[in-house]
Amino acid sequence: MKMKCNCWMFIPIIVSVFTIVGFFATYAIALQNKKICRLNLLEWKQKCYLRPPLLSIAGDTPPESSIFSQVLNMTAFLVITIGVLRYAQLKAKVKKPWLNIFGLITSSLTSFGMTIVANFQLSNYGKVHNVGSVITIAFGGFACWIHAVLTFQANINNKGLKLGIFRVFLSAIFTLSFIIYFLLMAQRSYLPSARVQWVSITSLLLYVGSFAIDFQNYDFEVHSKEKQENPSGNVSSVIAEYHSEHL
Repeated sequence: MKMKCNCWMFIPIIVSVFTIVGFFATYAIALQNKKICRLNLLEWKQKCYLRPPLLSIAGDTPPESSIFSQVLNMTAFLVITIGVLRYAQLKAKVKKPWLNIFGLITSSLTSFGMTIVANFQLSNYGKVHNVGSVITIAFGGFACWIHAVLTFQANINNKGLKLGIFRVFLSAIFTLSFIIYFLLMAQRSYLPSARVQWVSITSLLLYVGSFAIDFQNYDFEVHSKEKQENPSGNVSSVIAEYHSEHL
């Protein structure tokens, strides 16, 4: 079977790769400037009197904050772009339209939370930053589970079962990781909580990257018409077109 590729499938891949590279660059620079501890520090053998390597702390002060903000803002834009494309793709395929709408809404709110986290640093606007983190985590988790269900229902390219199971697995890791994260933070176990946070972030980015499989055989086009007196003439929509010549 010949695999078909198009430019749309590279958007989720770019999001995953670009974001994880940007986050690790933020971590590496903060580590180099001796602002945070190492993730692989052995607590019972070594001591570190710096701040824990939580992502919000690693990107809290310049120059790391500039990289962190830029990366997260661009990621937020691309995530909402993927959400819109995904909504258009599934509009005619799912049995429950409201679930597809909720998928778009949760993806949009996740992106909104990311912009808050990106533009309000923890040390300067701690409460606002934490609100953005909660929005990102909560709606990001909801979006993962909703799109996992939609994956089973749409069964695009007859890959719904395998891809759906994979997304359920990633959704479970993301959800459990942040439950453990909040429990560890409540116990002031900052280094273990930082490690769990990085696991959850990685699982979420892998999830976003998996949409490349859904977009592999689709082209998306935007059609618009000038507004007319006839309501039917006012059309502006995103159309997902499936290309079957992928055998």
